[in-house]
Amino acid sequence: MSDRFAVLPGGVGVSRLRVYDTEAPDGVVGGTPHVHLCCTEGYVVTGGEGAVQTLGAAGFRETPLRPGAVVWFEPGTVHRLVNGGDLSIVVLMQNSGLPEAGDAVLTFPPEVLADPEAYARAAALPAGGAPGSDVRTAYRRRDLAVTGFQALRAGGPAALAAFHSAAVALRQPLLSAWRRRWADGAGRAAADTGAQLDALARGDSAYLGAAGVYAVDAPVERGRLGMCGLLDTYPAAG
Repeated sequence: MSDRFAVLPGGVGVSRLRVYDTEAPDGVVGGTPHVHLCCTEGYVVTGGEGAVQTLGAAGFRETPLRPGAVVWFEPGTVHRLVNGGDLSIVVLMQNSGLPEAGDAVLTFPPEVLADPEAYARAAALPAGGAPGSDVRTAYRRRDLAVTGFQALRAGGPAALAAFHSAAVALRQPLLSAWRRRWADGAGRAAADTGAQLDALARGDSAYLGAAGVYAVDAPVERGRLGMCGLLDTYPAAG
């Protein structure tokens, strides 16, 4: 696979998601609440029904999800998928799969967030969540994150600001690797568009002759344990 092939349009990452269908401690069926620091996330709902719960500067919100709906939210939005029955989604993520490479912080209680080793233990999945891994480990970390999420909702803006600060401190050691992934994906895609615009302004059509067609016949993995459910994943840069 060439490096060029690996970069999907705009440096976006794509996966198919079947949302977890077991009940968390608060009685809600679904995924693990978490936040992204650099990536906007989008959902294209392909089946079933449910909702996405979000927590941000404007407070708590629950947005219905039904087939055909498209929903997206920006970095800093704490989010949690709710499965109302057979909920399946195509997930679009900025920055070539960066959320699955570290740009996701789960809403564990503050004492866990403050200790990188404790956080790593609580967030770990067997074999990194590879297909066939014990899904009960994903449920355990979800349940701990739900406990923290409930406290965030009750704590108001001050609790959310403290969570954001803890999330940034936890992920700062990864920033160099994140920047490389961005440069190879979305950054390069934007730079390529700039170069194409420059060529067009010169009347230069040579780059059009190098156009290619690419295809992926099937996901490269099926059933990887994700934060919100079982993921079917596709190639991404990085």
